[in-house]
Amino acid sequence: MGFKTGLIFGFGAGYVLGSKAGRERYEELKRAWDEFTGSPKVQEAMERGKEIVGSATKESLHAVQGGVERAGDAIRDRLGDEGPGGEFRH
Repeated sequence: MGFKTGLIFGFGAGYVLGSKAGRERYEELKRAWDEFTGSPKVQEAMERGKEIVGSATKESLHAVQGGVERAGDAIRDRLGDEGPGGEFRH
Protein backbone atom coordinates (compact mmCIF):
# COMPACT_ATOMS: atom_id res chain seq x y z
CA MET A 1 0.00 0.00 0.00
CA GLY A 2 1.38 3.39 -1.02
CA PHE A 3 1.62 6.51 1.05
CA LYS A 4 -1.34 8.20 -0.65
CA THR A 5 -3.53 5.11 -0.32
CA GLY A 6 -2.60 4.77 3.37
CA LEU A 7 -3.28 8.45 3.91
CA ILE A 8 -6.70 8.23 2.25
CA PHE A 9 -7.54 5.04 4.14
CA GLY A 10 -6.44 6.59 7.46
CA PHE A 11 -8.41 9.76 6.79
CA GLY A 12 -11.51 7.76 5.84
CA ALA A 13 -11.29 5.53 8.91
CA GLY A 14 -10.75 8.54 11.18
CA TYR A 15 -13.68 10.35 9.61
CA VAL A 16 -16.04 7.39 10.02
CA LEU A 17 -14.98 6.70 13.61
CA GLY A 18 -15.06 10.39 14.53
CA SER A 19 -18.51 10.84 13.00
CA LYS A 20 -19.84 7.83 14.86
CA ALA A 21 -18.36 9.04 18.16
CA GLY A 22 -19.67 12.56 17.51
CA ARG A 23 -23.15 11.29 16.73
CA GLU A 24 -23.21 9.11 19.85
CA ARG A 25 -22.14 12.06 22.01
CA TYR A 26 -24.77 14.24 20.35
CA GLU A 27 -27.48 11.66 21.07
CA GLU A 28 -26.27 11.39 24.67
CA LEU A 29 -26.44 15.16 25.17
CA LYS A 30 -29.83 15.33 23.48
CA ARG A 31 -31.23 12.60 25.78
CA ALA A 32 -29.86 14.42 28.83
CA TRP A 33 -31.39 17.73 27.66
CA ASP A 34 -34.77 16.12 26.95
CA GLU A 35 -34.70 14.45 30.36
CA PHE A 36 -33.79 17.76 32.02
CA THR A 37 -36.48 19.80 30.26
CA GLY A 38 -39.04 17.05 30.85
CA SER A 39 -38.61 17.31 34.62
CA PRO A 40 -41.76 18.64 36.35
CA LYS A 41 -39.67 21.09 38.41
CA VAL A 42 -37.99 22.48 35.30
CA GLN A 43 -41.34 22.78 33.50
CA GLU A 44 -42.79 24.58 36.52
CA ALA A 45 -39.85 26.99 36.55
CA MET A 46 -40.24 27.60 32.81
CA GLU A 47 -43.96 28.38 33.25
CA ARG A 48 -43.20 30.77 36.10
CA GLY A 49 -40.56 32.44 33.93
CA LYS A 50 -43.09 32.90 31.13
CA GLU A 51 -45.55 34.48 33.60
CA ILE A 52 -42.88 36.87 34.89
CA VAL A 53 -41.87 37.88 31.38
CA GLY A 54 -45.53 38.36 30.41
CA SER A 55 -46.28 40.64 33.37
CA ALA A 56 -43.04 42.59 32.88
CA THR A 57 -43.94 43.08 29.23
CA LYS A 58 -47.38 44.46 30.16
CA GLU A 59 -45.86 46.80 32.74
CA SER A 60 -43.31 48.03 30.20
CA LEU A 61 -46.02 48.64 27.61
CA HIS A 62 -48.06 50.67 30.10
CA ALA A 63 -44.98 52.72 31.02
CA VAL A 64 -44.25 53.46 27.36
CA GLN A 65 -47.87 54.40 26.66
CA GLY A 66 -47.85 56.74 29.67
CA GLY A 67 -44.64 58.36 28.45
CA VAL A 68 -46.06 58.87 24.97
CA GLU A 69 -49.21 60.46 26.43
CA ARG A 70 -47.15 62.79 28.64
CA ALA A 71 -44.95 63.75 25.69
CA GLY A 72 -48.03 64.50 23.59
CA ASP A 73 -49.48 66.62 26.38
CA ALA A 74 -46.21 68.53 26.77
CA ILE A 75 -46.06 69.21 23.03
CA ARG A 76 -49.66 70.44 23.00
CA ASP A 77 -48.94 72.69 26.00
CA ARG A 78 -45.89 74.19 24.30
CA LEU A 79 -47.71 74.80 21.05
CA GLY A 80 -50.64 76.32 22.86
CA ASP A 81 -53.29 77.45 20.42
CA GLU A 82 -50.99 77.46 17.41
CA GLY A 83 -52.28 75.47 14.52
CA PRO A 84 -50.34 73.75 11.78
CA GLY A 85 -47.75 76.01 10.21
CA GLY A 86 -47.52 78.21 13.29
CA GLU A 87 -50.78 80.03 12.61
CA PHE A 88 -52.68 81.26 15.62
CA ARG A 89 -56.12 79.68 16.03
CA HIS A 90 -59.07 81.44 17.67
